[in-house]
Amino acid sequence: MKRQTRLKHLLGTLVLLILAYTGNSQDLIKFLKTQPEIVTIDSIEGNSFFKQTYVLKIRQPIDYKDTTNGFFLQRVFLADKHPASPVVLITEGYAADYASKPKYINELTTMLDANQVCVEHRYFGESIPDSLDWQFLTVENAANDHHRIIELFNKYYQAKWLNTGISKGGQTALAHRAFFPDDVSATVAYVAPLNFGVEDGRHELFLKEVGTSECRFQIEKFQREILKRRDQMRPLLKKYAAARAYQFPITLDEVLDYIVLEFPFAFWQWGYDCSKIPDSNSDDQLLFEYLAKSSPPDYFSYEGSAKYRAFFYQAAHELGYYGYDTKPLDDLLSVKSAKGYLNQFMVPSATSVKYSDKTSRKVKAFLKDDAENIILIYGEIDPWTASSASVRKRGNNYKFVLKNGSHKTRIASFDEKTRQKIEKQINKMVKATP
Repeated sequence: MKRQTRLKHLLGTLVLLILAYTGNSQDLIKFLKTQPEIVTIDSIEGNSFFKQTYVLKIRQPIDYKDTTNGFFLQRVFLADKHPASPVVLITEGYAADYASKPKYINELTTMLDANQVCVEHRYFGESIPDSLDWQFLTVENAANDHHRIIELFNKYYQAKWLNTGISKGGQTALAHRAFFPDDVSATVAYVAPLNFGVEDGRHELFLKEVGTSECRFQIEKFQREILKRRDQMRPLLKKYAAARAYQFPITLDEVLDYIVLEFPFAFWQWGYDCSKIPDSNSDDQLLFEYLAKSSPPDYFSYEGSAKYRAFFYQAAHELGYYGYDTKPLDDLLSVKSAKGYLNQFMVPSATSVKYSDKTSRKVKAFLKDDAENIILIYGEIDPWTASSASVRKRGNNYKFVLKNGSHKTRIASFDEKTRQKIEKQINKMVKATP
């Protein structure tokens, strides 16, 4: 009897291997159609690197602790290379519209010659429940979304998985590993913060030291010049908003204050050139245009921030965020204090949000004590690096910080020697036999 059981097991394994190495598009579509969780399957044009690309809607519980709270459809982009190839899981932190573009491909996918699964985050894009109950927008529920998708596709793809994400997507990838350590073999998190407060506090200190003292002086000088010309800036801001049909939850004077306060963070985050900051002799229009380009007023408008409203809830509830140091500009600001701004006018209306660092502490503990095969990528001048995650040295974990790198830092941003080192480690993590 035992011999028959072993024989059946060997035959089953052989069948899986045959399917893996001989699978074609018909095999995949048949598989997709037999999965009850997959509600819709649409073929779309994908990168020529893949055999076929689909956009799927997968039925997911709104609340994994109590499924009587209903379900929602989560949008997932599946780009198929080969059933025996590794799978790169992109844990997007926001909407995933970019994954529908025909040329889209992740740098890790080409590196590993892999399949690619991009998951739109719950409550974003087309993955929004009909009944928008914010209490179920939790990091743990999102981690369960990804766990369930891996369980689903593990029935078809037989190789190892790697999860990855950028910024909030990187946070999502690390949290997924903390809740489900064995779901994937490796994680590459780009520019992912790990905050411990709605206004964490480390970012303001970072902005006092980043770059050169000359550049920081230029930034503050520019901020002050804008505020000194408040009477000239107000009509320009009003015209800007009218042209885009933007409305704000605060006054125009307060909007001006906040985009000026946001300016240093945005400047360093996106790696702007200090030599391009207009000097104090510039006319009003030039000063305003540079400010609006670097620190867009849209961010504080109802319309411009609509797509981030769910994120602001998460930041105020679990993920944390950053604050503003108003002291250098106190004599020119119209707001008495910027403290608590996120809860005051950024979170969804009619929500009562209380912050808890429980999730951040869970992720921190996992990275410190149990993490294996994790690579963290950061940019040196990116303010989010102030609250960057740390990972234990044991367990084949690495942290790379690109000199003068911004929030745009990727593996391709590094010099060839470092890039080869990172790629070698990733291949070792994902392509090595179990």
